[in-house]
Amino acid sequence: MRIAVTGATGRLGGAVVHEIAAHGSVRPVALTRRQPPEGLLPAAAEVRQADYGDVDALHKALDGVDTLVLVSSDGETAHVMTHHANLVGAAVAAGVSHIAALSSVDADTASPFCYAMANGYTEDLIRRSGIPYSLARASIYAEFFGHWLTTARTTGTLRLPAGDGRIALVSRADVGHALAALALGAATGRHHDITGPAAPDVGEIAEITSRAWGVPVRYEELTPAEYLAETARAGEDPWWLYAFTSMFASVREGRWAAVSGEYGRLTGRVPAALQDVLPAL
Repeated sequence: MRIAVTGATGRLGGAVVHEIAAHGSVRPVALTRRQPPEGLLPAAAEVRQADYGDVDALHKALDGVDTLVLVSSDGETAHVMTHHANLVGAAVAAGVSHIAALSSVDADTASPFCYAMANGYTEDLIRRSGIPYSLARASIYAEFFGHWLTTARTTGTLRLPAGDGRIALVSRADVGHALAALALGAATGRHHDITGPAAPDVGEIAEITSRAWGVPVRYEELTPAEYLAETARAGEDPWWLYAFTSMFASVREGRWAAVSGEYGRLTGRVPAALQDVLPAL
């Protein structure tokens, strides 16, 4: 059995490849845009190069593949949606029998968050493809949110336009375990919310951070306009300024507040709490 993983040289895709390789009866196929450095991937992995934008290369890379683990592309959402359409089309052409795809808890084309819209579009593509599927809808990564926490560690203030929205922050490692479990099993035909064990609001996240790091951190709520102006003055790339602002709009709407037990049911593990992830940041 061959299981192909996209984004195999990334932190999440690479973790999935390693976990799949640990199952001796399965052959992992690492899909990468470029040749990976020596030793990055397990020796059992077959490396196949294909760019998301190269439809012919994707068709060849998926030849003989049974299950495709679709780890989301990156960059602007127009590119992400094109890349995912190319992958799903190549999977259909190659006769792939199961797609285990990464999505997000907020996967809704009506969401203010740009990537939630892209994930909703991708989920619809997969459903319409006719290929049996399993969807891992991940919450916001604790490591990703660490972008703001590490700044607050220095300044003492977590300045964000999150309102009183709650976020069930999840560790990237736990998302990798869940994706691997879905890929190794039969298609479930539904989505699985992969979250942390609790959904604190941002004020509580600041308190957890303060206790874990032993430094004072407090939450200061900004308006969206204040956040836009402050982040633009700091030199943030315009695309990411839009992406971050739209994400916090979805946080204010409560789209990341649900806590799910799906991770434990899929893996038999206990999800990491924020305080478990903070030391690594």
